[in-house]
Amino acid sequence: MKKLTIVLLAVLALVACSTEKKAEKKSLVVYYSITSTTKAAAECIQQMTGADIAALQAKDAYPTDFQKIIERSMQEMKDSVMPEMLPLEADIAAYDTIFVGYPIWFGTYALPMKSWLASADLKGKVIVPFATFGSGGYTQSMADMKAALPESQVVEGFGIRAALKDMIPACVEEMLIKLGMKEGEVEQKADFSEQKAVGKEETEIFDTAVKGYDMLKAKAKTVGSRTVKAGTEYRFEAENEGQDGSKKPVTVFVMKENGDKAPYFTLVEY
Repeated sequence: MKKLTIVLLAVLALVACSTEKKAEKKSLVVYYSITSTTKAAAECIQQMTGADIAALQAKDAYPTDFQKIIERSMQEMKDSVMPEMLPLEADIAAYDTIFVGYPIWFGTYALPMKSWLASADLKGKVIVPFATFGSGGYTQSMADMKAALPESQVVEGFGIRAALKDMIPACVEEMLIKLGMKEGEVEQKADFSEQKAVGKEETEIFDTAVKGYDMLKAKAKTVGSRTVKAGTEYRFEAENEGQDGSKKPVTVFVMKENGDKAPYFTLVEY
């Protein structure tokens, strides 16, 4: 009877251990990167979470030259061709949460990521998108991802300009706190003030922030602002002149930190 009791206790211990392992949440960081900016964000997430990590690669690798990337991807879109991707070195089925990282091309996630999303079995997974970009596109990419993955739970991640690469750790930390994956508090920001016509000072702040970015030839029209811990954040409604001479409205978010640092833009919404 004593031996039987010992055996039963051992079996129960094994069952409990097995159940506990099944209950463990596993995370994977999947990313596509050419210039290494998205890779830096992916590695930062991996370091802060301890998640596994895997890079996506196109079978026919894209060039690193920006203009050549544009030319190839434009032709692929014109021909309705999706780049073939190499097999991912990770078993997606083993993970509950997938951090999905990509650069923004043509206002949404890059074609290699689009190709992978179309073939991967992500049903029932929690998907956390994160993007790097020249001016914007994260919001649209998240909407596109939700539409492409109706059986997955796509939650808020983050997007960041490549020019602000040094801020990646802070963005990752804030994201993880919001997701409940890291302890801490996120700054609660007030709403922007009502838009008003820009004055001389706001115009100078806007022009300084967008100076040197060739893809944004905009003129500020109205502005709203709010005070944050780091300084003052502005929301400019502007008119942007496209390469074809057409003019379209854009929203440009600009940050002016406390101190002497020059203002910079953080996001453009077209």
